Amino acid sequence: MDRKIRVIIAKAGLDGHDRGAKVVASALRDAGMEIIYTGLRQTPQMIVEAAIQEDADAIGISILSGAHMTILPKIIDLMNQKNLNDVLLFGGGIIPQDDVKKLKDMGVGEIFTPGASTADIVKFLENWIKENPRY
Repeated sequence: MDRKIRVIIAKAGLDGHDRGAKVVASALRDAGMEIIYTGLRQTPQMIVEAAIQEDADAIGISILSGAHMTILPKIIDLMNQKNLNDVLLFGGGIIPQDDVKKLKDMGVGEIFTPGASTADIVKFLENWIKENPRY
């Protein structure tokens, strides 16, 4: 790939705590990725449309509100409707391990819970992009 990896970072729903999202966005930026931070209170539709408009390689969702089993499946559904099958969806936040497995089975690439290393997040994205080239 001759261009930077483009990543949408979004806070979905009513969750107003964005420190983690900003830390991840900064780490990805520092690793050479192009970050589009959509800000707080984004709807699944707004997030998927941003990914289309920005030609994103990945979408990262931060959820601390407990709405992960509603919001992430809705994003997956919209991504499928818009044929974004080559775009990685990953997430992070306070998500129980039972739900992590369910979300991954639905198509979420990875879930990073509290304590995850930003270096691990960077490495995961870089490896995923290498294994799933779009261009």
